[in-house]
Amino acid sequence: MPFTALKLHPSLLKGVKELGFVSPTPIQSDAIPPALAGRDVLACAMTGSGKTAAFLLPILHRLIDRPRGTTRALVLTPTRELAAQILEDLNDLAVHTPITAAAIYGGVAMGPQEHAFRTGADVLIATPGRLLDHLTHAYAKLGAIEHLVLDEADRMLDMGFLPQIRRVLRHVPSRRQTLFFSATMPAPIVVLSGEMLQTPATIQVERKPAPAVGITQAVYPVPQELKSALLLALLERGDMRDALVFTRTKHRANRLAEYLVRHGVRAERIHGNRSQAQRTAALAGFKAGKHDVLVATDIAARGIDVEALGHVVNFDVPQVPDDYIHRVGRTARAEATGDAFTFVSPEEEDDLRSIERAVGKRLPRVTVPDFDYAARPAGRLEVPLGERIAAIRARKTDDRARAQANAVRRRVPETSPERQGEGPRPRSGASSSSSSGANRSAGGRGWSNSRGNRR
Repeated sequence: MPFTALKLHPSLLKGVKELGFVSPTPIQSDAIPPALAGRDVLACAMTGSGKTAAFLLPILHRLIDRPRGTTRALVLTPTRELAAQILEDLNDLAVHTPITAAAIYGGVAMGPQEHAFRTGADVLIATPGRLLDHLTHAYAKLGAIEHLVLDEADRMLDMGFLPQIRRVLRHVPSRRQTLFFSATMPAPIVVLSGEMLQTPATIQVERKPAPAVGITQAVYPVPQELKSALLLALLERGDMRDALVFTRTKHRANRLAEYLVRHGVRAERIHGNRSQAQRTAALAGFKAGKHDVLVATDIAARGIDVEALGHVVNFDVPQVPDDYIHRVGRTARAEATGDAFTFVSPEEEDDLRSIERAVGKRLPRVTVPDFDYAARPAGRLEVPLGERIAAIRARKTDDRARAQANAVRRRVPETSPERQGEGPRPRSGASSSSSSGANRSAGGRGWSNSRGNRR
C-alpha cells in the first residue's frame, strides 16, 4: 500500500516523498487510519518500526488547517535525545506546512522554551521533568491540548516517570485524543493505558517483542578484561566501519572511549553525566561521520536515530532482554539491514541465556581469528564494584580514626604527661597584655607615675 492510500494532506505527502518513503511500515499502516479518524490508539511497536511517523503524521494532518498560535499537541518522551529526534522528524515531515514545534527538555536554557509556550507552538515534544518545571509558571498552559502522545511509555515507567506523568495529566484536558506507544506491554503499562484511553484501537499488542528482521546477531565470547582489545581488533580489521557501542556504566563508557582514542580510533561518548551541549555535539559528530564510534549508556538506547547505522555492539550484556532488543534496534531501522554484536564474558552467560529465550533462538558464537584470547590485559577498564566499596570503606575508617585522634588531642590538658615534650606554649594574649602594661607604665597614654599630674 502506498502512502497516498492513507489520504494524508498533500503537503505531508510531499514531505514524505522527499524523505524517500514510498510505502508505510506495518505500524504506520495500522495506526494512521484510526488516528486520522480521531480515535485513541494503543500500539506495541518495536524500536525501529517507524512509530514516530505513525503518530506524527495523523496529528500534523489534523493541525494543518487549524489557526496558529495555540499549542494543541503534546508528545511526552523519556529522554532528551529522543525529544530532539522527534522534533527533527517532525520538521522533516512538516517542511511544506505552516506547523511549528519545539522540544522541551532539561540541560539547556529555559528562555527559548518559554518563548515556545508564549507564542503557542503547535506541537511541544517534552520530557516530563522539564515540562513540570515550566508548568510552575503562569505562561505555561496546556488547556488547549487536543492530541496527547506517550512515546516509549514502558521506558518512562522504567525511569520512574509515572508520578510526573500523572501530574502532567492534571494540566491537560480530559477530552482529547491520546496515542499510546510502547515497545513492550507489561502489566503497569496496561493499567496506565486503561486509565488514559477510551475505546482505543489496539495494534500489535500481542506481538512478541523481537529484533528487526534485518539484524544479523552474533555473540563474541571473550574474557571481561579483553573486551576493549577485541573491539579494537574488530575495528582495525575493518569488520566494522562505524559502531554504536553500549556499556553498562558511565565510568566504563568514559574509559572505553579514552582507550579507543589512545589507539587512534575516532571515538566519542554520550551518557547522563555529560552536559546537554556535549551530548548533542557527540551525537551530531557521530551522525556526520566525524566519529566512527559512539560509546553510550542505555540513556541513548531509545534516543539515537542514525541513518544506515551498520553496527551496534553490546560491550556489556544487557541484564534485561527488552534492553537488548532496544539496543540492537538502533540498527536495521525501517527495514534496512545491520549487525548486532554482543561481547559476553563467562560471568554474563546467564544474562545471555535470558536474551536467547526472549528472542526464541540461540545466537551464533564467533571466534576472531588471530586474536589472542589468553593475552595479558594492559589494564582494567573498571575497578570491580566490590573492590571500590572496600576501598571506600577503608578510606572512611582511616578518616574516622584520624578524627577521633584529633578530638582526643584537643581534650587532653596541656600539663598532662601526654602533652609533655611539646615545649612550653605561651598563653593566649600574654604577650599583648605585658606589652600594653609596659606602655601604660611608661606613660604611653600621656600620664606620669605621679598621681593626677600630666606631663
